[in-house]
Amino acid sequence: QVQLVESGGGLVQPGGSLRLSCAASGIRSSINSRAWYRQAPGKQRELVAVATSGGSTTYVDSVKGRFTISRDNAKNTMYLQMNSLKPEDTAVYSCYASTALTTYWGQGTQVTVSS
Repeated sequence: QVQLVESGGGLVQPGGSLRLSCAASGIRSSINSRAWYRQAPGKQRELVAVATSGGSTTYVDSVKGRFTISRDNAKNTMYLQMNSLKPEDTAVYSCYASTALTTYWGQGTQVTVSS
């Protein structure tokens, strides 16, 4: 059974940090791109960061310089280090993985930035 399981969300004060993890299991094909998306209440889902199998990374402008995406291919795990968090970063964060055949999604983890 294929699973992407996120962890690390929670409540943090503005200016704080969190690290999200996304562990993949059951995916037999090579994973190409992995990404983090987020969806805030009443808003469309937004692509936050992408990490390709070749090592390149891309970020949405609003998180550049604050968030860092990384992959540990040996552990089939992806991370999102989030620093200098702002209230507007509050959302459900979901991880995504793509192979040559299909795509996979995690269930999501809530990140709330509030004082």
